[in-house]
Amino acid sequence: MVASDLAAPWSVAFLPDGSALVTQRDEATVVQVDSDSPTPRKVGAVPGVDDTGEGGLMGMAVSPAAPDQVYLYWSTAEDNRIGVADWNGESLSEPRVIFSGIPHAAIHDGGRILFGPDGMLYVGTGDAGEGSLAQDAASLGGKILRLTPTGTVPADNPLPSSPVYSLGHRNVQGLAFDPQGRLWASEFGAGDVDELNLIRPGGNYGWPMFEGPADEPGYSDPAASWSPTSIASPSGMAISAGSAWVAALRGESLWQVPLNGEVAGEPVRHLAGDLGRLRDVVVAPDGSLWVVTNNTDGRGSPAADDDRILRVSLP
Repeated sequence: MVASDLAAPWSVAFLPDGSALVTQRDEATVVQVDSDSPTPRKVGAVPGVDDTGEGGLMGMAVSPAAPDQVYLYWSTAEDNRIGVADWNGESLSEPRVIFSGIPHAAIHDGGRILFGPDGMLYVGTGDAGEGSLAQDAASLGGKILRLTPTGTVPADNPLPSSPVYSLGHRNVQGLAFDPQGRLWASEFGAGDVDELNLIRPGGNYGWPMFEGPADEPGYSDPAASWSPTSIASPSGMAISAGSAWVAALRGESLWQVPLNGEVAGEPVRHLAGDLGRLRDVVVAPDGSLWVVTNNTDGRGSPAADDDRILRVSLP
């Protein structure tokens, strides 16, 4: 076990020294954990966070170009927003907002952020419970966004002067790049089909008209899927050793999806029910997988030392 007694942990980001920062959604705090000690240490907090429903302090990413800059995604009473906090080796500053206006509701707040190999910041958002937002190119809801590190719109985005990178999403909480620089995303279905999607610039992934394959011109079908959604409900994901690894909440599993270029194979289930709800999975500096449980989020059944981060060896 890497860490225990966490409060609704949501995202993990590694620092250059090999330790990790972890966001705690409902408390709106950031803690530091180290593989040598299971006791988390509080190093920061975000003021004004609204933890109603699925909102709160969610995604986090450390800038690869400037590791003392930590990016955070959180909910307020008005919206979801992104800010940057300074890391001085001991604590985080209060973040300064660089991007705001992402729709916020009690459900479907997205929240995952990560840097791509191009140095841009990629952001998964949700439709805030209004499916029509996902098809509205003028809305930030139900999208994957692409931003510069300062929160502006890159000149080479697929839609001119727009942060929208892809649309037609219901609720994106998993993003990962493969070794060839391709972006993959996990997505919650409404009740029939959860998805793993290969994301293409400007692609339309069909929600709310389609759940699962659309088989229609102009829409991108999932590379892999789970049905019914009770076996998955995918949140965070990582790519390692030729597979996408997807943390499942309702399905209480770690799913392995073999990848062969742009083709995804049949999902394989691991840890079924062993750890309860899983919120995130990340590749640690030593190549192992860290799996983050989420049993204290109000929907799980916490064990005595939940929530936890555990190191998992690849099959």
